[in-house]
Amino acid sequence: MTMYLTGSTNDEIERQLIGLGVGLMLNPKSGYRPGRIRRYRHFALDNGCYAQGAAFDLEAWLAWIARFDAFRSKCLFAVAPDVVGDAAATIHRSLPVLPRIRDVGLPVAFVAQDGQEHLSVPWDGIDCLFIGGTTAWKLSEPAYELVTEARRRGKWTHQGRVNGWRRFRACLVSGFDSCDGTYIAFAPNECLERVTVWMSRAAQQQRLPLWEVE
Repeated sequence: MTMYLTGSTNDEIERQLIGLGVGLMLNPKSGYRPGRIRRYRHFALDNGCYAQGAAFDLEAWLAWIARFDAFRSKCLFAVAPDVVGDAAATIHRSLPVLPRIRDVGLPVAFVAQDGQEHLSVPWDGIDCLFIGGTTAWKLSEPAYELVTEARRRGKWTHQGRVNGWRRFRACLVSGFDSCDGTYIAFAPNECLERVTVWMSRAAQQQRLPLWEVE
Protein backbone atom coordinates (compact mmCIF):
# COMPACT_ATOMS: atom_id res chain seq x y z
CA MET A 1 0.00 0.00 0.00
CA THR A 2 1.18 3.53 -0.73
CA MET A 3 2.76 5.10 2.35
CA TYR A 4 1.73 8.65 3.26
CA LEU A 5 4.34 11.03 4.67
CA THR A 6 3.05 14.10 6.45
CA GLY A 7 4.91 17.38 6.57
CA SER A 8 3.03 18.32 9.74
CA THR A 9 2.45 16.63 13.10
CA ASN A 10 1.85 17.52 16.74
CA ASP A 11 1.59 15.83 20.14
CA GLU A 12 -2.21 15.58 20.01
CA ILE A 13 -2.46 13.57 16.79
CA GLU A 14 0.92 11.86 16.64
CA ARG A 15 -0.08 8.52 18.17
CA GLN A 16 -2.92 8.15 15.67
CA LEU A 17 -0.65 9.04 12.74
CA ILE A 18 1.88 6.42 13.79
CA GLY A 19 -0.88 3.87 14.24
CA LEU A 20 -2.00 4.51 10.66
CA GLY A 21 1.53 3.92 9.39
CA VAL A 22 2.00 7.55 8.39
CA GLY A 23 5.60 8.75 8.21
CA LEU A 24 7.27 12.16 8.29
CA MET A 25 8.52 14.34 5.45
CA LEU A 26 11.10 16.66 6.96
CA ASN A 27 12.72 19.78 5.57
CA PRO A 28 15.30 22.13 7.09
CA LYS A 29 12.54 24.29 8.56
CA SER A 30 10.63 21.44 10.25
CA GLY A 31 12.35 21.83 13.61
CA TYR A 32 11.27 18.45 14.98
CA ARG A 33 13.45 17.06 17.76
CA PRO A 34 15.14 13.63 17.57
CA GLY A 35 12.69 12.16 20.09
CA ARG A 36 9.77 12.79 17.76
CA ILE A 37 11.54 11.39 14.72
CA ARG A 38 12.50 8.28 16.69
CA ARG A 39 8.82 7.44 17.28
CA TYR A 40 7.96 7.21 13.58
CA ARG A 41 8.69 4.11 11.55
CA HIS A 42 9.82 6.01 8.47
CA PHE A 43 10.76 9.49 7.35
CA ALA A 44 12.24 11.25 4.33
CA LEU A 45 14.29 14.41 3.96
CA ASP A 46 13.16 17.10 1.53
CA ASN A 47 15.46 19.82 0.23
CA GLY A 48 13.30 22.91 0.74
CA CYS A 49 14.08 24.19 -2.77
CA TYR A 50 10.41 24.83 -3.52
CA ALA A 51 10.22 27.43 -0.75
CA GLN A 52 13.81 28.72 -0.85
CA GLY A 53 14.35 29.05 -4.58
CA ALA A 54 17.67 30.75 -5.35
CA ALA A 55 18.37 31.11 -1.62
CA PHE A 56 18.94 27.35 -1.26
CA ASP A 57 22.27 26.67 0.47
CA LEU A 58 23.64 23.30 -0.62
CA GLU A 59 26.37 23.01 1.99
CA ALA A 60 24.00 23.90 4.81
CA TRP A 61 21.51 21.30 3.53
CA LEU A 62 24.16 18.56 3.32
CA ALA A 63 25.20 19.37 6.88
CA TRP A 64 21.54 19.14 7.93
CA ILE A 65 20.91 15.72 6.40
CA ALA A 66 24.12 14.42 7.98
CA ARG A 67 22.51 15.03 11.38
CA PHE A 68 20.12 12.13 10.73
CA ASP A 69 22.84 9.48 10.68
CA ALA A 70 21.53 7.92 13.89
CA PHE A 71 18.15 7.33 12.21
CA ARG A 72 19.56 6.05 8.92
CA SER A 73 17.61 2.79 9.01
CA LYS A 74 14.31 4.71 9.04
CA CYS A 75 15.17 7.11 6.23
CA LEU A 76 13.43 6.33 2.94
CA PHE A 77 15.40 8.91 0.95
CA ALA A 78 16.92 12.39 0.87
CA VAL A 79 15.72 14.53 -2.04
CA ALA A 80 18.46 15.99 -4.25
CA PRO A 81 17.98 19.71 -5.04
CA ASP A 82 15.63 20.43 -7.93
CA VAL A 83 14.05 23.24 -9.95
CA VAL A 84 10.25 23.09 -10.02
CA GLY A 85 8.80 22.43 -13.46
CA ASP A 86 12.16 22.28 -15.26
CA ALA A 87 13.72 18.88 -15.89
CA ALA A 88 16.88 20.14 -17.60
CA ALA A 89 17.66 22.63 -14.82
CA THR A 90 16.95 19.95 -12.21
CA ILE A 91 19.40 17.52 -13.81
CA HIS A 92 22.07 20.24 -13.90
CA ARG A 93 21.46 21.03 -10.23
CA SER A 94 21.10 17.46 -8.98
CA LEU A 95 23.80 15.43 -10.71
CA PRO A 96 26.78 16.76 -8.72
CA VAL A 97 24.87 16.25 -5.47
CA LEU A 98 23.76 12.64 -5.92
CA PRO A 99 27.11 11.10 -4.84
CA ARG A 100 27.40 13.57 -1.98
CA ILE A 101 24.09 12.33 -0.53
CA ARG A 102 25.38 8.77 -0.90
CA ASP A 103 28.55 9.81 0.94
CA VAL A 104 26.36 10.84 3.89
CA GLY A 105 25.02 7.29 3.87
CA LEU A 106 21.41 8.02 2.92
CA PRO A 107 19.26 6.75 0.02
CA VAL A 108 19.09 9.24 -2.87
CA ALA A 109 15.91 10.59 -4.46
CA PHE A 110 15.99 12.36 -7.82
CA VAL A 111 13.05 14.61 -8.71
CA ALA A 112 11.56 14.18 -12.19
CA GLN A 113 10.13 17.46 -13.46
CA ASP A 114 8.24 18.59 -16.56
CA GLY A 115 10.06 17.36 -19.68
CA GLN A 116 11.93 14.52 -17.98
CA GLU A 117 10.57 12.08 -20.56
CA HIS A 118 12.85 13.73 -23.15
CA LEU A 119 15.98 13.44 -21.00
CA SER A 120 17.94 10.68 -19.31
CA VAL A 121 17.25 9.71 -15.70
CA PRO A 122 20.47 9.05 -13.71
CA TRP A 123 19.22 5.62 -12.69
CA ASP A 124 22.56 4.27 -11.48
CA GLY A 125 23.01 7.15 -9.04
CA ILE A 126 19.61 7.06 -7.35
CA ASP A 127 17.49 4.89 -5.09
CA CYS A 128 14.17 6.71 -5.54
CA LEU A 129 12.35 8.42 -8.39
CA PHE A 130 10.39 11.35 -6.98
CA ILE A 131 7.66 12.67 -9.28
CA GLY A 132 7.46 16.43 -8.90
CA GLY A 133 6.63 19.14 -11.41
CA THR A 134 3.39 20.84 -12.26
CA THR A 135 0.11 19.10 -11.53
CA ALA A 136 -0.60 18.54 -15.23
CA TRP A 137 2.73 16.83 -15.84
CA LYS A 138 2.66 14.91 -12.57
CA LEU A 139 -0.58 13.25 -13.66
CA SER A 140 0.48 12.74 -17.28
CA GLU A 141 1.14 9.49 -19.12
CA PRO A 142 4.89 10.25 -19.51
CA ALA A 143 5.21 10.62 -15.73
CA TYR A 144 3.46 7.32 -15.13
CA GLU A 145 5.70 5.63 -17.70
CA LEU A 146 8.72 6.83 -15.75
CA VAL A 147 7.22 5.35 -12.59
CA THR A 148 6.75 2.02 -14.36
CA GLU A 149 10.38 2.05 -15.48
CA ALA A 150 11.54 2.93 -11.97
CA ARG A 151 9.63 0.03 -10.51
CA ARG A 152 11.05 -2.29 -13.18
CA ARG A 153 14.52 -1.22 -12.06
CA GLY A 154 13.71 -1.85 -8.41
CA LYS A 155 13.68 1.84 -7.41
CA TRP A 156 11.43 3.35 -4.75
CA THR A 157 8.77 5.66 -6.26
CA HIS A 158 7.32 8.76 -4.63
CA GLN A 159 5.02 11.64 -5.53
CA GLY A 160 5.06 15.05 -3.89
CA ARG A 161 2.29 17.47 -2.85
CA VAL A 162 -0.52 14.97 -2.35
CA ASN A 163 -3.20 16.78 -0.36
CA GLY A 164 -6.47 15.01 -1.01
CA TRP A 165 -8.10 11.60 -1.44
CA ARG A 166 -8.30 11.77 -5.24
CA ARG A 167 -4.58 12.43 -5.56
CA PHE A 168 -3.75 9.78 -2.95
CA ARG A 169 -5.97 7.30 -4.80
CA ALA A 170 -4.13 8.05 -8.05
CA CYS A 171 -0.85 7.26 -6.31
CA LEU A 172 -2.29 4.06 -4.93
CA VAL A 173 -3.58 2.68 -8.22
CA SER A 174 -0.43 3.78 -10.05
CA GLY A 175 1.75 1.76 -7.70
CA PHE A 176 3.67 4.52 -5.93
CA ASP A 177 5.52 3.33 -2.85
CA SER A 178 4.93 6.62 -1.04
CA CYS A 179 3.67 10.18 -1.35
CA ASP A 180 3.72 13.25 0.85
CA GLY A 181 1.74 16.38 1.59
CA THR A 182 1.03 19.12 4.10
CA TYR A 183 -2.69 18.31 4.20
CA ILE A 184 -2.78 17.72 7.96
CA ALA A 185 -1.37 21.19 8.64
CA PHE A 186 -4.55 22.86 7.35
CA ALA A 187 -6.74 21.57 10.21
CA PRO A 188 -4.94 18.77 12.11
CA ASN A 189 -7.84 17.03 13.87
CA GLU A 190 -10.32 17.27 11.02
CA CYS A 191 -7.76 16.32 8.37
CA LEU A 192 -6.52 13.41 10.47
CA GLU A 193 -10.04 11.95 10.37
CA ARG A 194 -9.97 12.20 6.59
CA VAL A 195 -6.54 10.63 6.33
CA THR A 196 -7.85 7.78 8.47
CA VAL A 197 -10.60 7.28 5.88
CA TRP A 198 -7.99 7.35 3.07
CA MET A 199 -6.07 4.54 4.73
CA SER A 200 -9.19 2.47 5.24
CA ARG A 201 -10.18 2.87 1.61
CA ALA A 202 -6.65 2.19 0.46
CA ALA A 203 -6.54 -1.09 2.37
CA GLN A 204 -9.69 -2.18 0.55
CA GLN A 205 -8.74 -0.89 -2.91
CA GLN A 206 -5.02 -1.62 -2.95
CA ARG A 207 -3.76 -1.44 -6.50
CA LEU A 208 -7.09 -2.06 -8.19
CA PRO A 209 -7.39 -0.98 -11.82
CA LEU A 210 -8.41 2.68 -11.97
CA TRP A 211 -11.83 1.89 -13.44
CA GLU A 212 -12.66 -0.29 -10.42
CA VAL A 213 -11.83 2.38 -7.80
CA GLU A 214 -14.76 4.43 -6.56
